[in-house]
Parts: sequence; structure tokens; C-alpha cells
Amino acid sequence: ATKAFSLTLTEPAQVDGLPPSALALAASRAAEEGEEGATAESGPWRLGLDMPSYLPAMKFLRDRSVREALYRAFVTRAGEVNAPLIRQILQIKQEQASILGFGSYAEVSIERKMAPSVEAVYDLTEMLLAKAFPAAQKELQQLTEFATANGFDGAALALWDVSFWSERLSEHTFGFEQEELRPYFALDNVLDGLFGLCRRLYGVEIVRSDGEAEVWHADVGFFKVLDEASGEHLASFFLDPYARPENKRGGAWMGVCVGRSKVLDRKPVAYLTCNGSPPVDGKPSLMTFDEVTTLFHETGHGLQHMLTKVAHAPAAGISG
Repeated sequence: ATKAFSLTLTEPAQVDGLPPSALALAASRAAEEGEEGATAESGPWRLGLDMPSYLPAMKFLRDRSVREALYRAFVTRAGEVNAPLIRQILQIKQEQASILGFGSYAEVSIERKMAPSVEAVYDLTEMLLAKAFPAAQKELQQLTEFATANGFDGAALALWDVSFWSERLSEHTFGFEQEELRPYFALDNVLDGLFGLCRRLYGVEIVRSDGEAEVWHADVGFFKVLDEASGEHLASFFLDPYARPENKRGGAWMGVCVGRSKVLDRKPVAYLTCNGSPPVDGKPSLMTFDEVTTLFHETGHGLQHMLTKVAHAPAAGISG
């Protein structure tokens, strides 16, 4: 559903405000779809719903109508297709709960979790709502006042306005644009910093080992995790860093390829998957700060899986 939607823009006014990196990506994608001679400067530009395309558009495009079109497409992805499937899943889960003697599937789910009851989960949610909602209302009011003082003439901020004006408020408050950070976040530089941090915290050396394992795409890297002191091979992981909206789902996740098992003499192997900004026109990937944060986050999950000391697979790593 994400890759099924695209929006091709031909007028410079429609992409006013979009950063150079996003313009280059949009022109590159237009060229891939047959728009000969597409350039970042003159277009045409092709926008999509994958994060490297969608987020800059929502944060920087001055054309409110384009933001609205993108937002509505994003929040209704596969709605008609998924609605009957969701109803069927809910029905089956209720049937399962009844067979097992529970009143709802929520009761089934909570049985193996730390919360004592479904009611306790609702109580926690209501407590958080009571604390957070007034603060959210106050922040929205402040954002609306800032937008109105800086040219917004609508009756109220719509959902497709919030990201745009939040970014303007951030620039006003902190005196810089997030786009200015990109030159410092080439993927190789980020990996050097990330691996150095892992070495200092956990005493492991992470080395690129491309060619030692089969990969599913040329973008994917293979890495080994070694004990810094002894050189012992502890674990391995695949890193798939870039968005590919034509054949890769959005989001970011860590997955288990192989779990640790003393009985089977297996070392852990993880998948680290992100949807970061891809290289464009032969230039290296320059990541946003959010993309850097996401990579560190998924690596944290991966380290829990790969550095586990538990010998038995059912309780090792993220299974424990």
C-alpha cells in the first residue's frame, strides 16, 4: 500500500521549502519512473509515503494542499483492504479467548505479562491521559499562536499542518535547521561512532565481513561481533539501512535470524533493518538525526540478542 501511492509534482511552487536532499531524492525517483531529464532544480519531483520522502514533505513543504494530499494518502493506506481482515482477526481472537475460558483476548494476552489485570492497564492509561492531555493542549495552543503570528491564516491547525509548524517553531527556538546536521551523519561516519560506542560499553569489536554471508540486496552489509580482548567470534548481524519503497515495508525493526543455543552450538545472528535516506546520484547517504536515533535504537535490540549470556534459546536474548 505504501508503494502503490505516488504524487508527481511539476511546478516549483509545489515543492517550495523542500530541502535539497529531499528534492534530489524526489527527482531521482521521478527519473526512475521514466521522467527523462528530471533534476532537483527543475523537476519533475515524485513524492511517496516511505519515510525518507514523506517526512521531509510534511515538515518542509509550504504548499498546504500538497501536505494534505500526502497526509490523507498516508493515513488511509490499504484501509478498504484491511478493514474486513481486522474484523475477522478480532472475531477469531474472541473465539480463542472463549475456548480458553477467558472473557476477552486482552485477558489471554495479559496472562503472561507483568500487569496484574486488564483493568490495571486501563487504569495506567487513564492516569497517563490525565497527566499528558493538558500538556498536549497547552503545546498545541502555543504552536497555533506561533503559526498565526508567522503567516498561518486558517481557523485551526489541521493534522497536516502540525509537523510543518512544529519544525518552524523548532528552528525559531533553537536557531538551526535539522537539515544542517546531515553532512555530519554520513552512514559510514555514524557506523564508526556506533561501533566505537559498543566497544567502550561492551568490549566488543564490530567488523564488516561482506562476502562471508549471502545477502538479499546490494545495500545489505554483513558484520561480525568479536570479543575485543580475545578476538572470539560472538555473533553476527545483517544491516539493511536504506528505504526501498518498491519492495521493502516501512518502519525499522530488529529480527532474529539465528538464536543462541549451547545445545545446538549456535551463535546469535540478527537482522537490523531501517528505512533511512538512500544514496542519491552517487553521493553517500546523509542521515537525519531521527534516522541516526533509529539506527542506535535497533542496534540496542540487536545487542540484547547477540550478547546474551543465557545458554538456552527459549530464554536467550530478546526471548528472555
